[in-house]
Amino acid sequence: MPDNRRFLLQRRPDGEPVREDFELVSEPTPDLAQGQFLIRNHYASLDPAMRGWMDAGGNYMPPIPLGDPVRATTIGVVEESRAEGFEAGMWVMGLNALEDYSVGVAGGFTQPIDPSMVPEVTNYLSLFGAVGMTAYFGFLEVCAPKEGETVLVTGAAGAVGSVVGQLARIKGCRAVGIAGGPEKCARLTEKYGFDTAIDYKGKDEAALTKAIAEACPDGVDVIFENVGGIILDAGLMNLNLHARVGLCGLISEYNTEPRGIRNLWQLIVKRAQIRGLLVADYVERFGEGAAQMGEWAAAGKITIDEHVDEGLENAFDSFMRLFAGSNQGKMILKIA
Repeated sequence: MPDNRRFLLQRRPDGEPVREDFELVSEPTPDLAQGQFLIRNHYASLDPAMRGWMDAGGNYMPPIPLGDPVRATTIGVVEESRAEGFEAGMWVMGLNALEDYSVGVAGGFTQPIDPSMVPEVTNYLSLFGAVGMTAYFGFLEVCAPKEGETVLVTGAAGAVGSVVGQLARIKGCRAVGIAGGPEKCARLTEKYGFDTAIDYKGKDEAALTKAIAEACPDGVDVIFENVGGIILDAGLMNLNLHARVGLCGLISEYNTEPRGIRNLWQLIVKRAQIRGLLVADYVERFGEGAAQMGEWAAAGKITIDEHVDEGLENAFDSFMRLFAGSNQGKMILKIA
């Protein structure tokens, strides 16, 4: 059996991660106990949430122990099995790690998948995985959009945000996206069907507040928030009465001291609500969400881009694309 390359967390990042926080090592491929199976990982999902898992405090998941591989959702093929229901050659998806081989356990988080059911097997990490389901349940259930409402999506060119904008249009809403740079803003309107886009680059909070007001002259009914910071504060200053804010992420604050929301008082003024959302709450309904997303995708109503980098040795550079905004779609690392 070949050695197992593993991308380890060697120290906890202080602010923005640096290469020295990680190490790529080669170790013997583990032997299996009864009830276990060996997965040859082919693709890994790279997500902003992974940054939070690296901190000592943890959040909705325990922190990654130092010296362990960086946790990630992967899809791969069962190489060897001592577990009932998992045969060699079977494709599986689960929460594993950035490594060539992972050990799965029957009854654990890794489940079989069928590549013939999707255009590309990587779609299980994008439209039919946590990304698509976050957009689907986070927007439709948490934000509860109504036809004719104005929906503001921050981080709109990202994997989740781009899908939310398309769902808003499907539901008869006006979709306004915030993204960084003219290229991303053009992609929002030309490819994803947003009604208009706002470029946040070079704008302070006052300028962003004004830009949102101009793009949303009738106010904002729903904010799907992925960024935080001054972008969220600018959005809050444009809320309508009884608006809803779905808090999906705060990527602008993951590598810094939390700034906090300074215009929270607008929730009182506008009798609005803000609610955090986590896709793990909807795991038992993934089949429902995937079926509907598949129907919309087949009808050409929804699409998602995937940005696939190759090589476990490039894991650090690929992960950091998320914070530089240089990825062009759902960030995926091809391992094998």
